[in-house]
Amino acid sequence: MKLIFVDIDGTLTEAGSNVPPQSALDAIKATQAKGNKVFLCTGRNLAMLSPLLKYGFDGVVASGGGYVTIGDEVIYDHPMTKEQTELALDVLKRNGVFRTIEAKDATYGDESLGDFLKGTSEGNSEIERWRKALSEDLGIMPMHEYDGRPIYKVVIMCQEESQLTEARALLEKDFNFAIQDVAAHNCLNGDLVNRAFDKGKGIERVAEKLGVDMKDTYGFGDSMNDLEMIQTVGVSVTMANGSDKLKAISTYVADDVKNDGLAKAFKHLGLI
Repeated sequence: MKLIFVDIDGTLTEAGSNVPPQSALDAIKATQAKGNKVFLCTGRNLAMLSPLLKYGFDGVVASGGGYVTIGDEVIYDHPMTKEQTELALDVLKRNGVFRTIEAKDATYGDESLGDFLKGTSEGNSEIERWRKALSEDLGIMPMHEYDGRPIYKVVIMCQEESQLTEARALLEKDFNFAIQDVAAHNCLNGDLVNRAFDKGKGIERVAEKLGVDMKDTYGFGDSMNDLEMIQTVGVSVTMANGSDKLKAISTYVADDVKNDGLAKAFKHLGLI
């Protein structure tokens, strides 16, 4: 049995979309028919990935590894502490960093984020996801409505690296600043991910639970928040539309997500 882990935005779907190409869905069903299991492996929280669950995945590594399931069984659940959340929100706000925080079942964003994104360029799958999520009203609630529920991840956007200096000094011991390396005009963006978990650790937890050797794990991604997945799996794949840094360390570079890249890679790797 092979375990296959697939990022969503920029890998399974075009950025911000909840509809995979039919070729990808056919490939996933075909590899499952051979006895393999396919997991979503994403920075999205459970609420934002839930529209894709109808396609029959075998589990999820969600919130960048903070929430992991196999079928209906939750095998890992690790939100930030209340103190960590409060410190992160405070230091980012006073440095003018735009914040989006993700609970398991809800997402909250600074009210001015939409205006900020209008000034950024195309070319970054994470920025595009948020642009579409905001413009299509996919349930991102205003920050003032945040009710204190547990938070798993903070998405950050700002104009200058210097805006993150204080945040790094206070938070980097507990959080990895996963900053995207795909150029976007007038915008730095990325995730604050708890060092207690990442996509790679989530994959290891699934493999251990199922008794599968890591050499039989496959990971498909496109951006720097997939780095630990690419470094962990036995066979790593980066999409042609993805990060050059990831491509340089991957086993295989797949075709563009817009050109049936996932299905072609499955076939090339003998998964179907």
